[in-house]
Amino acid sequence: MIRSFGFPASITALHLFTQDASLKAHPAYREAKAGGRDAALELVVKLAAPWLGEQRSRFKPGLSFVAPHAQEASGDNAIPQTLAAVCAELFGGCVDTEIVQSDRVYHTGADPMERMAARAQFVGQVTAGRDVLVDDVTNLGGTLAELSSYIQVYGGVVENVVVLVNAGRNPALVPEKKFVRLIKERFGDEITEIFGVEPAALTANEAQYLVGFQSVDQLRNRLAAAEQEIDRRLRSKGIARAPEKASSGASADQSLNAAGLGAGDS
Repeated sequence: MIRSFGFPASITALHLFTQDASLKAHPAYREAKAGGRDAALELVVKLAAPWLGEQRSRFKPGLSFVAPHAQEASGDNAIPQTLAAVCAELFGGCVDTEIVQSDRVYHTGADPMERMAARAQFVGQVTAGRDVLVDDVTNLGGTLAELSSYIQVYGGVVENVVVLVNAGRNPALVPEKKFVRLIKERFGDEITEIFGVEPAALTANEAQYLVGFQSVDQLRNRLAAAEQEIDRRLRSKGIARAPEKASSGASADQSLNAAGLGAGDS
């Protein structure tokens, strides 16, 4: 699916840290990252509960908190869903469990081009309402941007973003208009063709990264090198990458079928 919706213009990432050192230093981090729910709860309560309590005025009751997670979460990072559950408890909302991430992007240790080449994809029923996106760490912001676009495509409203760590060079989520304009002028439709992302739907950090390329050829050459590096890195971990490039995305029909929203459904 093409990422066609950007973050709403008013959205900023509410975050506790700008680097992940404090998160990784917590004794429960490794277990929580490996899927330990009790460890994730211990980490979130210890690190974030007092801070979250100070944010009560920013969240009206009834919001739905959505965190990127796989259908079968065993062995996967338990921190995002746990953070969503704590937010829902503190702010009088609920946790969305219908929307799930349908692929594994393996962004840990990846550079910006590798992250852009491996886009997260989501499936599942979007409930009309107002959602808060939740994650433990954001860098370029691509995963949350994909989730935001997916929700908006199917009629949801993205109200806010909460992360423990906003590690992007630019803390903003929405790109500056001058960067979007320059990308359109320099690359035309190539950004959408190459990455499956419309220029206006880029994140602030993605846009700033892409304006550093002077030509389409330079961009494609760097992408080709990134694809090779992704394959090398995953092979070193014994992981076989899907045959199709993640950057090309899934078709709208594929996403609808996977979500149980085929023809005739809404």
